[in-house]
Amino acid sequence: MAEETAQERTEAPTPKRLEDARKKGQVPRSRDFNTLVSLMAGGFGAMILGPALMRDTQKLLQGSLDLHRGLAFDETAPLRLFDAAISDATWMLAPLLTMLLLCSLIGPLLLGGWSFSPQALAPKLERIDPIKGLQRIFSAKGLVELIKALLKFVLVALVAVLTLWQMADWLVVLGIGPLQQSLPEVGRKFVWCLLILSSAMILIALIDVPFQLWDHTRKLKMSRQEIKDEMKETDGRPEVKSHFRGLQQQAAQQRMMQDVPTADVVITNPTHYAVALRYEDGKMNAPVVVAKGRDLVAARIRELAREHGVVLFSAPPLARALYAGTDIGQEIPANLFVAVARVLAYVFQLRHAGSLASGIPMPDPDLLHPDQED
Repeated sequence: MAEETAQERTEAPTPKRLEDARKKGQVPRSRDFNTLVSLMAGGFGAMILGPALMRDTQKLLQGSLDLHRGLAFDETAPLRLFDAAISDATWMLAPLLTMLLLCSLIGPLLLGGWSFSPQALAPKLERIDPIKGLQRIFSAKGLVELIKALLKFVLVALVAVLTLWQMADWLVVLGIGPLQQSLPEVGRKFVWCLLILSSAMILIALIDVPFQLWDHTRKLKMSRQEIKDEMKETDGRPEVKSHFRGLQQQAAQQRMMQDVPTADVVITNPTHYAVALRYEDGKMNAPVVVAKGRDLVAARIRELAREHGVVLFSAPPLARALYAGTDIGQEIPANLFVAVARVLAYVFQLRHAGSLASGIPMPDPDLLHPDQED
C-alpha cells in the first residue's frame, strides 16, 4: 500500500498509540497553564505567609542596616552579618519556595500526568540542525506561538497598566510615610498585584489548554490502515492471546460460581469432580448444567453448595459422565436422562418432605451409571 500522508490520518489514536507516545515523552503540555498555577500559588502563598514574612523581613533589614559603633571597626563584621542575613532569608523564604516548587510539579500532573522518558532525553542531531530550526520557527505552529506570545504580552501589560493607574495616588504618598508602616502596606499591595496579574493568565490558559489537547491528538491521529496493522500486530502476539484467554476463563469461572446457588443438586465424584444441575418443570426440556469443575474448582463448587443449602449427591460414574459429556449452559444428553431423573426425584422429595426427609430412600449411586436403563 502507498505511503499515507498526514492528511489521510483521520482516525482518533488508539490506546496503544497514546501509550507508545507517552513512553516517548509525547504528552500534552501547556506552559501557560503551568505558569498560571505557579503564579496563583505564589499569590495565595504570599497572602497566607505574608504577615509573618513581612515581620521577618523588617527584622532582617533592621539587623542588617543598624550597626553600632563596635562593629564599625571590626573588619570581619560585614562578612558575618552578610552570612547571617543570607541564612535568615533562606529560612524565611523556605515555606513559600517549597509551595512554589510543589505547585510547579502539580501543573504538569494535572495536564498529561507524569511522564519520564529516557527516549526524550536522548540527543538528536535534528535539534541542532539550523535548517530544521528555521523551519520550526516559520512553520504554522511557530506562527501560532508568536501570536500567543504577543497576545499574552498585550493582555498582561494592559492589566499591569490599569492596576498601576489605580494605585498611582498610593505610590505618590508611599515615600512620605515611615518605613515601619509603609513596608507592610507594600507587601499587601504586592500580593494583590500578583493575584490580579495571575488572573489575566486564566484567559490565556483557557485558550491554550484546549489547543494543546487538540494539537496533541491531531499529531497522533492514525489512518485506517495503521489501525488495522496495529490490530494485527497486537492480536498476533502469543502473550496477548494468552492474556485474553486467561481473562475470559476467569470471567467465565466467576459467572459459573455465581450460578451455583441456583442449582438443585451438585453431583460429585465425590472429591475430583462436581457438576451442578438445575431443572425447572414446565420451563426446561431437560436439566441444565450451571457449573462444573475438577479438583480445586470442584471443591469450590461443593463449598458454595453447602453455604447455600444445595444438595450434594455422590455418584462417581454419573459425575464423570456429566463432566465429560456436557458444557456449561447446555442440557444433559439423552443417555443421562434416567440417571439424572432419579437423583432429581430424590432431591425434590427431600425438599418437600422437610423434617420427614430421613425416611426417603436414597438412590444407589452404583445404579446411576449412565449406560444403565430401566
